[in-house]
Amino acid sequence: MFNRLREDLASIMERDPAARSGWEVATCYPGFHAIVIHGWARWLWHRDLKWLGRFTSQLARFLTGIEIHPGATIGRRVFIDHGFGVVIGETAEIGDDCTIYQGVTLGGTSLAKGAKRHPTLGRGVIIGAGAKVLGGFTVGEGAKVGSNAVVTKEVPPGATAVGNPARIILKEHGDPHGEAAARMFAAYGVTPNGDDPLSKALHGLIDNATAQEHQIASILASLKCAGIDCESLRAGDKFDPAEMNKLVE
Repeated sequence: MFNRLREDLASIMERDPAARSGWEVATCYPGFHAIVIHGWARWLWHRDLKWLGRFTSQLARFLTGIEIHPGATIGRRVFIDHGFGVVIGETAEIGDDCTIYQGVTLGGTSLAKGAKRHPTLGRGVIIGAGAKVLGGFTVGEGAKVGSNAVVTKEVPPGATAVGNPARIILKEHGDPHGEAAARMFAAYGVTPNGDDPLSKALHGLIDNATAQEHQIASILASLKCAGIDCESLRAGDKFDPAEMNKLVE
């Protein structure tokens, strides 16, 4: 037990630059307290002391603002940062080295008792602040869920889910910079080049429109050199790609 506590303290020290010492983490971090008390509640729950297990989890909720059902499975070195408003359901499974920020819900969408109603997080998953992961599916190893995303379907390993409803950004293979970024810890699920795919598509359309404008200007110049006057055509408003890109950032 003490080895696991030391392991949890060390992982928090590694991932939180605000942590100055193990003593500070042990005494001042509600996420650490919630994980410890959850261990007691789960021990009671699996010995058919259901009410006492639930009561212990409610004490943890009162003390930390983090609600973890005693039936939930939590792996090693899980870090709940800040943590206020976190809700983790009964059949949720959280893998080793996951990071969960404040306001996160790992919730269920089914009313069937005994069924797998809550999500499973693979190893090293990061769930950003305010995100809602709802349903009995899997968020793959090393995946990231951006802040305030609403995820209702499976997220592949290494991918990033952003938006409401969440859109999936798959990791690009063969990109050494992207692969290096994926291995790094990403606070709040924010990663380099992890733009919303809709925003990326809009930027692509704007770039394409800019290229077409240059091509048309070249064609008009060539026609003028050939003695064909096109000045009678009404000129439209000047297209400013920089301004358009600002609108979708």
